Parts: sequence; C-alpha cells; structure tokens
Amino acid sequence: MARAAPVTSPTPRPAPLGDRSEAVLSRLQLLVTRKLDGLLQGDYAGLLPGPGSEAGESREYRPGDDVRRMDWPVTARTTTPHVRRTVADRELETWLALDLSASLDFGTGQWLKREVVVAAAAAITHLTVRGGNRIGAVIGTGGGASAPARRWRGGPPPAGPGVLTRLPARSGRKEAQGLLRAVAGTAIQPGRGDLGALIEMLNRPPRRRGVAVVVSDFLAPAEQWARPMRKLRVRHDVLAIEVVDPRELELPDVGVLPVVDPESGELHEVQTADPRLRQRYAEAATAQRAAIAAALRGAGAAHLRLRTDRDWLLDMVRFVAAQRHARTRGTTR
Repeated sequence: MARAAPVTSPTPRPAPLGDRSEAVLSRLQLLVTRKLDGLLQGDYAGLLPGPGSEAGESREYRPGDDVRRMDWPVTARTTTPHVRRTVADRELETWLALDLSASLDFGTGQWLKREVVVAAAAAITHLTVRGGNRIGAVIGTGGGASAPARRWRGGPPPAGPGVLTRLPARSGRKEAQGLLRAVAGTAIQPGRGDLGALIEMLNRPPRRRGVAVVVSDFLAPAEQWARPMRKLRVRHDVLAIEVVDPRELELPDVGVLPVVDPESGELHEVQTADPRLRQRYAEAATAQRAAIAAALRGAGAAHLRLRTDRDWLLDMVRFVAAQRHARTRGTTR
C-alpha cells in the first residue's frame, strides 16, 4: 500500500545523487558540522552511546536507574540499594545498516528518501568520528545475495541486483569521508530488498558491545526484520531511523493518480478524488506506522522518525539532546 509512488512528480527531480555526490557531501558536512557543533556543545561520542562495559564505583540507587546494574554485594553489606557505575569504553565502534532498496528512491517533499538516508549517515558519522571512534557500514540495495567485505577508501563499492555490501569499520575523518562517498555512490537496484538479512549482517560475526544504527523506511513486513533487531539489541545499543515521505501517510486529492511499486514495477491507477479511499489509505498508513513503532519498541530499539518534508537535522538534534538529557538524569532510554 504505502510503497506505491507516483509515476510523475509535480516538481522536477534533482540529478541522481551518485552524479553529484561530492557537492552534496561537502554541503552536508558543512551543514552538519555547523548545526551539531553549535547546538550540542561538548564531547559526545555517538548518537546513542551505551553506558559502557567496564565496572566502576558503586553509588546509592536512585529512581530511574537500571535495575540490571544493581550491585548486590554492596547492597547486602550496607542494607541500602546500590548500583554499579560503568566506565564507557574509550573507543566506541558504531555500525550503520543502510537500506537503499528501491522503495527509498522516492520523495515528494524537499528530499528523496535515499537522500535523507545519506544525510542521516553523515550526521551519525560526524558524531562518531569526532571522538576518534570507529565507524563501519553494511548497505543493502535489494535482494538477498551478499558480497564479501571490500575496501571502500577509493570510492563506491560495485553494485548489482541483490547486493549486500560490508564496509569495514575504521577511524579517522578521511576514512569516514570515504565511507560516505561509498554510500552516496551506491546505485539503487530494482527488486525487493531483504531488510532482515541486512540487519543480520550486523550480528555476524559477533562484535564487542557498541552502537548499531539501522536506517530504513521499514516497509518490509515486520516479521522479516523484528527478530534480527531483537538479536542485535542483546549485544548493542540500537537506534532505528525510520525515513517517511508524506505521500506514504496520506493521498492528495488530485484526481486519477498513476502509482507504481518501485520494487515490483506493478502499476495502478488510483482515483484520489474519492474521500472514502483517501480515508482508508490514511487509516491503513497509520496502522502500518503504529505496527512498525510497536515492533521497534518490542525489539528495545530507540526510534527516530525523519520526514522528507521536514528539517531532518533539527529532528535529529532534538533527538540527540533528549537522549543526552535522559542519560544525565540516570535513565537508559
């Protein structure tokens, strides 16, 4: 239902991102650096930093503390509930799972959905490498075939139908820029993607505790990706960034509208002048998004929704600030 995209766009679309990736990335880097550094002062290792894995000192329990960090020996000795502080790892490893399947090659707002994916990756990369941490990525362009790990320093990885590509985690700004060039230069391929297989690439091989960020429209059936997300959350702090276009939430009243499924190529003509059809569409879209949010919540992932018709960077800044505020109050979510 929500995958359908208008055959024609009311406004001319920009050139393919791969043809102008250097200019776009330069503009993104300037925009992200100015706004994130201006609104989020101070060191910040990542978008969703974990509490750390090294044991530290104990302190008295306060409402909102994670009960899983209870220090039972100290609690027994003092008869007062205590929790064990943890020391954050000095080197954080962040992995991105970027869904660039055909349904992301669509947008009726200011941006295409795939451009928001690249922009979110740029923001996360900036927040990660500023602390000297490592960042890597896995990219899905549709299908379920996988490609071996590749070096990405020299440019975008070769793409083809059904390619899942792994970009090894490295530190340094130059390496991070190479990763972003590889992401921006990845061509979207026709055919249905396998979001579950993409997320599963972050589970294998097992890695030490870190941050995992999944960027997708999550239009694939929840049963396909919910279990890999829950498995990923067992070991890592997980952030799910959902990319949404307004036409996926409601239809405009524009008469007969030809729509096409970008993954299957199936074409339909929809009479949008029918108010009952528009209402059913909006209700189905609302139910779909609620199911996605419930599946992400059930997996224990933090959830950030970015829209193609809104200031995605401002939404991201608000989310990061809220996460920081929650952590300073002693809560984990």
